[in-house]
Amino acid sequence: MLKLPRTIRLDPSDTFVFARAAEPGEWAVSGAFVFWDCEDAAKLDTKSRVALRSGFLGLDSLGWSTLAVVTEATEADRAEAVERLATQLVAQFGAPDLDAARASAEEEVAFAASLCDHPTQTLLAVRRSIEKGELHEEFRTLRPREPEIGGDPLHAHARAFTFREVEGEDEPVEEIDLLGLLKTEEK
Repeated sequence: MLKLPRTIRLDPSDTFVFARAAEPGEWAVSGAFVFWDCEDAAKLDTKSRVALRSGFLGLDSLGWSTLAVVTEATEADRAEAVERLATQLVAQFGAPDLDAARASAEEEVAFAASLCDHPTQTLLAVRRSIEKGELHEEFRTLRPREPEIGGDPLHAHARAFTFREVEGEDEPVEEIDLLGLLKTEEK
C-alpha cells in the first residue's frame, strides 16, 4: 500500500509562525530543497528560519506545515503530487524545463513516501539544522497512545500522543516565543 504525507493543522499556530502556512490536506514533501543554498540560518528572517527548522512544504500553496500526517494514497495521487511539484519547480524555483523538474519531483515525492513507513494517521515532525554549511534533517513520529489496561474508558486517551526518543535527542531544545512573534508582526 502506498502512503504519502499530507499537511495537517492541529491549531492555528502555523498561520502566524510561517510567512505562508500550508492549507490542511495538501500533499507534502520535506521541502529542504528550498534552503539548498542557505549556509547560515541566522541570515534568514524569523519566519523563514522557522520553516527551515521545522516545516513540511505543501505542494499546492508552497506553504509550510509543522506536522504532516501519514495518509493512504493511490498511484494516481503519487503521480499528481509529482506533477504538481514539477510544475511548482519550473514556475517558482527556476527549473529549466518540466522534464528536469519532473525528475527532481520524483525524487522528492519518493523521499516523502519513504517517511511514511508507519501506520496511517501517524504524525510526522521534522527538525532541520545547518551544520558546517550542510543541511541536516531528523524526522520524528507522534502516534496515538495505547489505552491503559483497566483504565477509565472515558479518559483512556486523555493524552492523545506520546513522544518517542530517537537518536540525537540530547541536543538542546529550541524554543520559539509564539506570542513574541505575533507582537513583532503587529508592529
